[in-house]
Amino acid sequence: MSQNEIDALLSALSTGEMNADDLKKEEAEKKVRVYDFKRALRFSKDQIRSLTRIHENFARLLTTYFSAQLRTYVQISVASVDQIPYEEFIRSIPKMTILNVYEVPPLEGRIVMEVNPNIAYSMMDRLLGGRGISVNKVDSLTEIETRIMSTMFERAFENLRDAWSSVTEIDPFLTDFEVNPQFLQMVSPNETVIVISLNTQIGETSGMINICIPHVVLEPIIPRLSVHYWMQTSKKERNKLEATAIEERIKNAILPITAELGTSEISIQEFLLLNIGDVIQLDQTIDAPLNIKVEGSSKYYGQAGKLNKKLAVQVLSEYEGGSGANE
Repeated sequence: MSQNEIDALLSALSTGEMNADDLKKEEAEKKVRVYDFKRALRFSKDQIRSLTRIHENFARLLTTYFSAQLRTYVQISVASVDQIPYEEFIRSIPKMTILNVYEVPPLEGRIVMEVNPNIAYSMMDRLLGGRGISVNKVDSLTEIETRIMSTMFERAFENLRDAWSSVTEIDPFLTDFEVNPQFLQMVSPNETVIVISLNTQIGETSGMINICIPHVVLEPIIPRLSVHYWMQTSKKERNKLEATAIEERIKNAILPITAELGTSEISIQEFLLLNIGDVIQLDQTIDAPLNIKVEGSSKYYGQAGKLNKKLAVQVLSEYEGGSGANE
């Protein structure tokens, strides 16, 4: 309470406008709260804070991604993280909006990213060379507009893999694109979901991006969202015997090695007319060193020959194009 509020309360008590017994009775009554089982709180405050940290990182990654793609001012930040029934989430978003549905294996269930149409059209206008002007006509999306938007948001959501890497490895991919939330029934209406709201600014256009994560998706990794998991800093010391054993196994690993005699380019017509006995001229002279590849990567120069009446290749020098360069 502020000092003015304290002075007003003392004045009301001294003049008899308010009774101290009534205040005590009111305070006692507030100890009993009505619990709504439809709004079951299945995540602790600690877990909500962990989800907030994860998606603050996701918001930064999205800011970088969209800034590079749209070449304009982009600012995305976490506005709130709440746990609500799925039915309440559906009622809170516009009747016609951009809904991207993702799967995040190995986790079960699906995640929804709802993008305000003003934001979505502003992004698409920038991608098509415009100034980022938003025209909300989500109810009449063309096939080309749908394809552009779904491709853009599918690539954007790949950043969630990096944001979640500290908790679990996921492989998100887009499975569905909707504009009417009434057709989107992922879980039962009373199922608890986490809704992450992101404030989004694209040039002069602003709006919200909402990410809805059902409880069934997060259930296997809920223990990892606790502060104890985040605070673990002890590292297991590496066993020298294990390191030696791994090193010996790597040394004995079998790698495919190929010697490239040369290359040639022919037309499809010439390829179709090839017959047995035809000769294809290579672009390499007979005395030029061969390109020796390991696992498809150029590593050495060599020359062809024979060893014990068998074809062989002698290594002459390392490949000058750099280690691991692909031809």
